[in-house]
Amino acid sequence: MMTSFNFPIRRSQTVRDVASLNVVLLTNFIPPHQRPAYEELSRRVGKLTLLLSTHMEADREWDVRWGDLDVRVQRTLSLRRPRKHPLNFDQQIEVHIPWDTLGQLRRLKPDVVISDELGFRSLFCAGRRILHPATRLVVCGNLSEHTEQGRGQVRRLLRRRLVRFADCVTYNGSSGAEYLRRLGTSPERMAHVPYCPAPEALYRGPFRQTSPNETRLLYVGHFNQLKGIVPFTQALARWARANTERVITFSLVGAGPLEKELASLSTPDNLTVELLGTQPIETLPSFYANADMFAFPSLADEWGLVVNEALHAGLPVVGSTFSQAVLDLIDDQVTGWKYRPDCDNAMEQAIRRALDTSTEKLSEMRSSCRERVCGITPSFVADRLVDAITVTQTH
Repeated sequence: MMTSFNFPIRRSQTVRDVASLNVVLLTNFIPPHQRPAYEELSRRVGKLTLLLSTHMEADREWDVRWGDLDVRVQRTLSLRRPRKHPLNFDQQIEVHIPWDTLGQLRRLKPDVVISDELGFRSLFCAGRRILHPATRLVVCGNLSEHTEQGRGQVRRLLRRRLVRFADCVTYNGSSGAEYLRRLGTSPERMAHVPYCPAPEALYRGPFRQTSPNETRLLYVGHFNQLKGIVPFTQALARWARANTERVITFSLVGAGPLEKELASLSTPDNLTVELLGTQPIETLPSFYANADMFAFPSLADEWGLVVNEALHAGLPVVGSTFSQAVLDLIDDQVTGWKYRPDCDNAMEQAIRRALDTSTEKLSEMRSSCRERVCGITPSFVADRLVDAITVTQTH
């Protein structure tokens, strides 16, 4: 399996090939990080229409911003259901069934359909592909082996049939690529389309001067079981008790059901845990600027864009390989320290390796972090989507 990507930009003349195409892209909603890439894509194709299942999902705190994009909200049945992951954490899954998809596509008459996720939305789009073979279909398989654990054999069989109707299937990381290959997707019908953070979340200034006796860690995200933040904080507290000469500040930006539990954790005097609440996306650069390293102990993330944001700010990441962003972007002692959360003591060992790193080595790593992700831009993502559309023209 691939463990990292260099994200080379393929120079080609395919942009001219798609400049007259009518493209319809279907997804749940438009998060801040996707809008710039969609705007870039709209400049590369003849016409781009976005069909959304909802304005914004209930557990998201982002503003609805569509800019000049041509957006239409579908008639959708949305359901929330609990799920117990095999790694023993609870999730609330939001399922959207945009039941007017076939009618919308009939009116829009697209040359190419791009459908997000291997679910009901893509099943409807596959129906359009069957009824109108001239319409080409790109399915975005943004998932990982760990997010899909325990999903069931019936779902897997349906997905295996679904990907056969797609002219191209995209993936955002190496674990997702492996999952799609196991479904029987041939490599020549696959295209890598990475996630790109929102430009306003990125810190591009000078790096903070790190002290040999004090370390500032940062976490940005939800406070829930999936993110593994409570066990990580407890492990950090154990390290601090054994290393009383070091001063650690752990700043957590976000909110969630585990906030009270995090606030009540017992910590030694040399470890300060700051719960800073949810912050506007425009203020995130200031938090990245004031940290030395970043923590991302997720138990199952299809990606994890905060890892990109941290690397952009020059923050090495202590993270779980069950996040694809950590798996693909973090190289030990180069851009961070990674571990498998299902291995005994692996998290404690990663924390120890990180906090034992010299200030000289940390300074070297910070430059490597920024170099690792500097080429992943909205324009680059749009070029990758154009590559995916081009694949459909050859199948």
